[in-house]
Amino acid sequence: MQKQSKRQMQKRKQVRKKMQKQRWEDMSTGQRAGTLVAGAVQIALAVTAWVDLAKRPAEQVNGRKWVWGAVIAINYVGPIAYFLGGRRHSD
Repeated sequence: MQKQSKRQMQKRKQVRKKMQKQRWEDMSTGQRAGTLVAGAVQIALAVTAWVDLAKRPAEQVNGRKWVWGAVIAINYVGPIAYFLGGRRHSD
């Protein structure tokens, strides 16, 4: 019984260690590059969506502009949701 609980404790420690956040200095070059690219894409999407929202008349927006402004702040999902469903397209 004690052996099993020791094994379980060791497994839990291993799982916790894997789930801990990595520090920047602990990341490989590829991981750092991936993090920077993902961040740049997120910022570019959000800025593009906010600029579009600011320039677009309220009549061409599905819903309230301030709501879409807040939604755009949600990582990746917000700007994509705005581009797909927040804008009305002229016929």
